[in-house]
Amino acid sequence: MELKGARVLVVGSTGVLGQLLTQALVEAGARVAVTGRDPERLASVAAGAEASFQLDVLDVAACRDVVRRAAEALGGLDGLVVATGVAGFGPATETPDEVTEELFAVNTLGPMALCAEAVPLMGSGGAIAVLSAILADAPMAGMAAYSASKAALTGYLAALRREVRRQGLSVLDVRPPHMDTGLADRAIAGEPPKLPAGHDPAELVTALLEGIEKGSRELAYDPKSKSLTLT
Repeated sequence: MELKGARVLVVGSTGVLGQLLTQALVEAGARVAVTGRDPERLASVAAGAEASFQLDVLDVAACRDVVRRAAEALGGLDGLVVATGVAGFGPATETPDEVTEELFAVNTLGPMALCAEAVPLMGSGGAIAVLSAILADAPMAGMAAYSASKAALTGYLAALRREVRRQGLSVLDVRPPHMDTGLADRAIAGEPPKLPAGHDPAELVTALLEGIEKGSRELAYDPKSKSLTLT
């Protein structure tokens, strides 16, 4: 997908990665609509965007609605970037049901609804990119529900990719390692274990935009080369 002039909705634009992605897309010449949960933080990133919408990804119906509203505001939709997510820690047997439900609502159900609503609005050559996590490939003890929510999202994206192939759409599953964004420190439950040094978010953003342009399927961490790899 050519980024210049592309009409792109960035969901979760107020997070560290979301802000960097929004800025990079605008600099690449894309026409961007943004969303965020906090109105003040949303206002701070909306300056370069053509439209902004307050959105709590916990509300699946609102997720579907914001896709339609963004497409209307932009005069169509060529790209969707989903950069939302929450973390949760603790033993599997001790994780409260409400924590598991929120992890799946934000990390899985919200992104699924966004993708499902976007596909019919996008033409050939469009691109969807969704932030999952390395936990989808390497689930960790003390993060069972968190890992499961990411693995479920990756499974969904793999199936969706096959379904939209004939439509000419690309679906990029982004599964980065631990990033230096502070997400673990804002967990909805539990305390994070000792984590390795976080990777540079700017490196991920550069690779993600390259993946969108190339129509790549996956952006994942290669432990052998210790680098992000597009396929």
